[in-house]
Amino acid sequence: MTTISREQKLFELEEARSTLPLVSRIVRDIVEKTERMKEAYLGIRQEAEDDAVIERLEELQDSLHDLADERAGFVEELSNLGVELKDPNIGLVDFPARLEDRVVYLCWRLGEETIDHWHELTSGFSGREPVEDSFEADPVVNSSEA
Repeated sequence: MTTISREQKLFELEEARSTLPLVSRIVRDIVEKTERMKEAYLGIRQEAEDDAVIERLEELQDSLHDLADERAGFVEELSNLGVELKDPNIGLVDFPARLEDRVVYLCWRLGEETIDHWHELTSGFSGREPVEDSFEADPVVNSSEA
């Protein structure tokens, strides 16, 4: 179960939307590194079947570790912004926010133009609901204002 600590940043809808240019670049880098990691891993598996390519195998392993380190740096950037990476394969992120008396997630996926959905902490992507049904009428309260 996901829980939000008292120190967790809570975004207002417009604030979360305003971070999208930066978040989008970071998430795009994460998805790219994830894809390259998969390719490197597949290369390692293919090369491992041939005993004559131990040196190439070590290069691929080093490349995989480098990509993992780079991706971890991008994930840390998101975390420092208060944004949570949910799926590095598709670029799915959540922005913690307050809706009425509870904490929820504003949900965004790489390729979406803006943040148009939210969901409960436990419902995930499949439980997304339109923000205009809840957030446009009721302002989101930031943790610093609460």
